[in-house]
Amino acid sequence: MDPTDLTILLSRDRLAAIVRGRSAHAALRTVLTLAEEGVGLIEVSLTTDGACDVIAEAVREAGRDARIGAGTVVTRDDLLRARDAGAAWAVTPVGGDAVTAAVQQGLPVLAGALTPTEAASVMAAGATAVKLFPASLGGPAYLRALKDPFPDMPLVPVGGVDADAATEYLAAGALAVGVGSPLVGDAANGGDLEELRRRARRFRSVCRREEPSA
Repeated sequence: MDPTDLTILLSRDRLAAIVRGRSAHAALRTVLTLAEEGVGLIEVSLTTDGACDVIAEAVREAGRDARIGAGTVVTRDDLLRARDAGAAWAVTPVGGDAVTAAVQQGLPVLAGALTPTEAASVMAAGATAVKLFPASLGGPAYLRALKDPFPDMPLVPVGGVDADAATEYLAAGALAVGVGSPLVGDAANGGDLEELRRRARRFRSVCRREEPSA
């Protein structure tokens, strides 16, 4: 997947799920359940037990139903391991080596930033979009303020984004939202998959872009 593809998918789905858990088995079944529910962009954090194995198996089993990414990519080594596991995109909480390595490998990357200077810096380094993190510090009003000087900057808020906040961020101009625990809950630690399905349907309903009427 190239950066343009990721931008298109983020713009279309407006939702990226973040899976982070203590159990590789539970994390994998969480990814596959989300894919079954139509969540097309799923990030597996490298802090998850056996993360690269989870990514590799999820890529094999999910097929074209979802594009699997790697999250919490901090170093060049992290990026290369994720790429070798089959990750189609990467997410890093910072700029620096991970962004540089992703650009060199042709892998789309969401790079973490909070301030205007950080956001401009990661975009200049080749990031596909800005992971606005932790978004909860400023909320939708802060994202809207960032869009004033940077109207075309692709911003994906992450951190404390529940379904109500997702609506507000998208209305404020976010390209998409990145959602972890408000969507995944305890599923990646062995929790209830039926509840996960319910939350996935709720978030997809909130984030789905309304098609213009004919």
